[in-house]
Amino acid sequence: MNFRPCLSLAFLVALVASAADTPSPQETLAEHRLKEIAEHQKDILADAAAQGPDMDASALQTRAGELTREYESLLKDNPGFAAGYASYGYMLWKIGLRKQAVAILLKANQLDPDIPLVKNELGNYLAEDGKPLEALNYYLAATKLEPKEPLYHYQIGTLLHEARGDFLKSGEWTPASVDHGMQDAFRIAAELAPDRIEFTYRYAESFYDMANPDWGAALAAWKGLEARGQSEVERETMRLHEANVLLYMGKRDEARRVLALVTDPGLSAQKQKLVARLEPAPEK
Repeated sequence: MNFRPCLSLAFLVALVASAADTPSPQETLAEHRLKEIAEHQKDILADAAAQGPDMDASALQTRAGELTREYESLLKDNPGFAAGYASYGYMLWKIGLRKQAVAILLKANQLDPDIPLVKNELGNYLAEDGKPLEALNYYLAATKLEPKEPLYHYQIGTLLHEARGDFLKSGEWTPASVDHGMQDAFRIAAELAPDRIEFTYRYAESFYDMANPDWGAALAAWKGLEARGQSEVERETMRLHEANVLLYMGKRDEARRVLALVTDPGLSAQKQKLVARLEPAPEK
């Protein structure tokens, strides 16, 4: 099971770059070298993202090998440099060397337990390794270290949703606490990054995952997304959700009015499913 959210590679690259680019009044030689490596790494990963499946695997392996040698040299000269281990571990993870990455990230965490990116990546590993309760502790640590980073809250929401059964089996969680923990995490991510559709959309969607959803709040969330829609088809998609929520609220007339505003042919099948729910089921 994959707990990693669908975020752009550029965003994750920026996390590493921002950590390496923090200005220092007395920059050390190790910090300067890490900046140069991070820029090299950023270029390589950006190229890989741009080329996608057309990327020459052998070329990527060669360039990754260059980075590996740069990191190994840096860390040989600076064995206590936690930021170097953190960036190296992140790079190894991105090229698929998960076990090697975790070993390096654990070393970074040992040297400096206050690097949020390290906590997050270790949480990713544990989540994907089927250890969601342990993963949650790392995600929570990341949010404590960097509470305004929406990604870390989003990870928590995703983990609680995807591994709901594991949390319930532990006996430490109730259905209500899992549901509310999940939705609170998505809500915080959406509030921190209101322009990030992957966060705001998932928060609005989370009402469908609740046993006892607040449909009024759900309607407000979908209306907010409609208002920020980048195209008419996006806005009409949000209207379908609004109509769906109105039907759950028993407001058929309002749902009918909203559905009348959905005219895109590509949404007709979804619209018709909602239209079929406009009238109460016949009595048997």
